[in-house]
Amino acid sequence: MKFYKKKYDIVVVGGGHAGCEAALAAARMGCSVLMLTMDLDKIAAMPCSPSIGGMAKGQLVKEIDALGGIMARASDASAIQYHTLNTRKGPAVHSTRTQNDKAAYHRFLKHFLENSPAIDIKQALVEDIVAENGQIIGVAEVTGVGFESRAVILATGTFLQGVVHIGDRTMQAGRAGEFSSLGLARSLASLGFEKGRMKTGTPPRLHRRSIDFTKFSKRPPDTSPTPFSYSTTAVSGPMIPSYMGNTNKILHSFVRQNLHHSALYGGHIHGKSARYCPSFEDKIVKFPERESHQIILEHEGLDTEEIYASGLGNSLPWEIQAELVRMVDGLEEAEIIRPAYAIEYDFLNPRQLKPTLETKLIEGLFLAGQINGTSGYEEAGAQGLWAGINAACKVQSRPPFILDRSEAYMGVMVDDLVTRGTEEPYRMFTSRAEYRLLLREDNADLRLAERAHGLGLIGDEQLERAREIKKATADELSRIRDTIIKPSAGTNLYIEKRGTPPITTGIALDQLLKRAGMDYGAVDELSPPPLPIHPRVRQQVEIELKYEGYIARQHNEIKKFKDMERMTIPDGIDYLSLNGLSNELKEKLKAVMPKSLGQASRIDGMTPAALSIIMIAVAALKGG
Repeated sequence: MKFYKKKYDIVVVGGGHAGCEAALAAARMGCSVLMLTMDLDKIAAMPCSPSIGGMAKGQLVKEIDALGGIMARASDASAIQYHTLNTRKGPAVHSTRTQNDKAAYHRFLKHFLENSPAIDIKQALVEDIVAENGQIIGVAEVTGVGFESRAVILATGTFLQGVVHIGDRTMQAGRAGEFSSLGLARSLASLGFEKGRMKTGTPPRLHRRSIDFTKFSKRPPDTSPTPFSYSTTAVSGPMIPSYMGNTNKILHSFVRQNLHHSALYGGHIHGKSARYCPSFEDKIVKFPERESHQIILEHEGLDTEEIYASGLGNSLPWEIQAELVRMVDGLEEAEIIRPAYAIEYDFLNPRQLKPTLETKLIEGLFLAGQINGTSGYEEAGAQGLWAGINAACKVQSRPPFILDRSEAYMGVMVDDLVTRGTEEPYRMFTSRAEYRLLLREDNADLRLAERAHGLGLIGDEQLERAREIKKATADELSRIRDTIIKPSAGTNLYIEKRGTPPITTGIALDQLLKRAGMDYGAVDELSPPPLPIHPRVRQQVEIELKYEGYIARQHNEIKKFKDMERMTIPDGIDYLSLNGLSNELKEKLKAVMPKSLGQASRIDGMTPAALSIIMIAVAALKGG
């Protein structure tokens, strides 16, 4: 094998959402980076949903942005619709979602990468991991050229031995119309990695002019959208609606009659499907009592006729799909431009990873995205950023970058993956985050700016902006808590108009704001600040006061969590020799090799008695 003349600090294999974030993070930290991707015209492709964000995913995107990542900026540059989800609930679960012009998203990222001086981009099909004595050397592509590097990040998406299924027809492909990565899958297997198979899919694309939109409910975009990125100053692009409809009993009956033609139910697919994003035929089987399921029609861009039919994903033959689609009200004349399909692919058990996303088997080899068993652009992007930062830290001999479960949603995700592994496509949910009231969208930059700046991921201006908001919030909270509102006719008239009882004695303004029906507007009316307050400061103050008791409780829970995390487990503990542990738990502990008692406590099947045994063993090993 002949190595390319230039040696890189880091090679990133894959140009999807994980690969883009990994390459850019490492480059910002001063590393020379090579991105190798099968097709330069598919960089940052959106092969499934034309959207970014959503429940819990929006929080991940905000955290990526706070750490200097690109996803939120790309989303703002290509957004054709904004929605803030869960606005009727508390701020802990408010989540931003954009609908995006797929082509514009791709063009933005490709241009950004091409103009990043520390990043070289080459089109190549990587088929071999080059390692010696458990240490990464580089990678080799299909024509025999090798690329040397000190670290490698694999962000392969669904391409490892990818197989596309449409009915009983199958084709080797990473996505429809694209090569499958066979050699790289064999290389990873030869190195001893434990792999499994997963399945995902995508719905049909319909021709816009063949749809009767009058039979669907129009879903307009938010009228006053807030940009995704903290650095975006305004939303300027044209916004368009999406359309909502429903399936019906006749369609459900038709699908049941044709289940044997489905790749999923015809025995052709063996990979594990996502429980939380079932295909249409899966919904029919698993929810037989439902007489209808929701369909959402979304434009794939401003300059294309393709409509994404969310909710109709399936693995039925094309001709059956055509009949299926036309049974929906409004789609009687619909023409399929691209059929729905299912795809199976290899993933590597993420318990084979360190918390940095570096593999335990090969030093300097990092994994990010669907290769780790996750699903979704946002989960992939967050892992790519995490892996890119840690690969750079390794190359530069800096301490590893780890965010724990109390610091970020991405910390929750990575801890879940490396501690528990996954047997189905992993998706982020707000319910997975124990401290979600503190890990909100609105404060991601306030939580993470200091860490990001210390790593060189954001500049002085971004750090200073976060510091100013935090200081202004603290100052305004202090002023409000020190302000006493005395009863008067005008004051009580205002208070009663807000639907809350009048006051008869002086009351602290912060206590008044905690009442139902009151918000920061009461401050403007009853005790205006001496200088104008930034909208984000107003938002932070209101949340801090309204949820003060719950926030204090979460801080106490985090203290207990941190105490467990500080109880480190040294390397070298032999779990197989510990008496009193079940064989199953011994094997899990050996596989995970937890770094702390906190991490050990989160292993599936862990018990208080087992933790006590581990604590005694740790004390003995430390000589205590």
